[in-house]
Amino acid sequence: MAKFIRFCLLFMILTISSVVGDGDYAYDYYDAYAQAPASTSAVPAPLPASTSAVPAPPPASTSPVPAPPPAVVPALFAFGDSLIDSGNNNQLFSFAKANYLPYGIDVGGPTGRFSNGYTILDQIGVLLGLPLLPSYSEEFNVDTMRFGVNYASAAAGILDVTGFHFVERIPFSYQIKNFENTLVSLIKNMSAPIVKEAIPKCIFFVGMGNNDYLNNYIMPVYFTQDQYSPQKFAELLVHQYKTQLTKLYDLGARKFIITGIGQMGCIPSMLAETSGGGCSESVNEMVHPFNSKLRTMIIKLNKDLAGAHFIFLDMEYMFKDIFKNHKAYGFSVIDRGCCGLGKNQGEVTCLPFEIPCANRDEYLFWDAYHPTSAVNLLLGRMAFYNDANYSYPFNIQQLALI
Repeated sequence: MAKFIRFCLLFMILTISSVVGDGDYAYDYYDAYAQAPASTSAVPAPLPASTSAVPAPPPASTSPVPAPPPAVVPALFAFGDSLIDSGNNNQLFSFAKANYLPYGIDVGGPTGRFSNGYTILDQIGVLLGLPLLPSYSEEFNVDTMRFGVNYASAAAGILDVTGFHFVERIPFSYQIKNFENTLVSLIKNMSAPIVKEAIPKCIFFVGMGNNDYLNNYIMPVYFTQDQYSPQKFAELLVHQYKTQLTKLYDLGARKFIITGIGQMGCIPSMLAETSGGGCSESVNEMVHPFNSKLRTMIIKLNKDLAGAHFIFLDMEYMFKDIFKNHKAYGFSVIDRGCCGLGKNQGEVTCLPFEIPCANRDEYLFWDAYHPTSAVNLLLGRMAFYNDANYSYPFNIQQLALI
């Protein structure tokens, strides 16, 4: 009976659920490369990759992202979910939105970021010397999008079905199609030779997989756990992920930052479900095979794809480090959200015009699912400068200078 009810609910939601993409292209990326003549327009070429050293790391702080130093890569293209979404879901018919206060309370108002301020992507972009990335949903502007675009969409996953209960979202496969559209637009405005030369020097940040667990495998309304063991599900995800990343490689990408999944069992929404209020180790153990297989896949891609450089951000290790040493990092509250309702402020996520905690820089979590801006800035610096325990086989600073 329980399975029948779940099936009925699944069927009803699927009838209204949709993914968002631009569909088929009458004029695609490969056509653009084949047909576009070299441009003589005055549109400047992307900034060349610098061989100068990246500035020394800033001290650990919770202050806003500083002004960018000189750019060390031409552009940064980002794909992911709500951890880095900067507004792509704002105009969608979706329940996964952060376009209202108190989101963005520390940066002048809501932008679509699921944070009180910045994301890890914002910090990495600035350390690369780039401006904050525009969302793909914004009207195309060559002057801003030549430095990169953010395609991330809250509730999106590696699997297209992931997050269907939020209705509209942009899965990774559709984000890749949107990137292809951007390439066509850049080629039309800047010429094929300029774009073709620049893309291999750009960095591609990809952070997927969180929702495939949080809003798919773990949720009872999906039948995924009935079909796959944690090991088999991880294999399914990594197989699909490899195909998608290879598509980006075929489109010219060569420098990749791939993030693992953090301590999902320790976010406020999971803490609220445990009897003792502690981390759900069963969830952490469920997610671990994905991280392990993803790291192995990245090692193989580095060997198999000529000229490719993939690095793996070990978010699981980074969050373990922050949890263990939270006082040293300046965090005093690690077991509840700053904005949310219910047990651990994690049963209901941050609601419109809810009054959040005042000491946000001392909190590890902003809402039921996402880190505070202070944690995001810290994670960005850890990934950019630190050793292979955080970023394997080398850090982002080293990737940029290749």
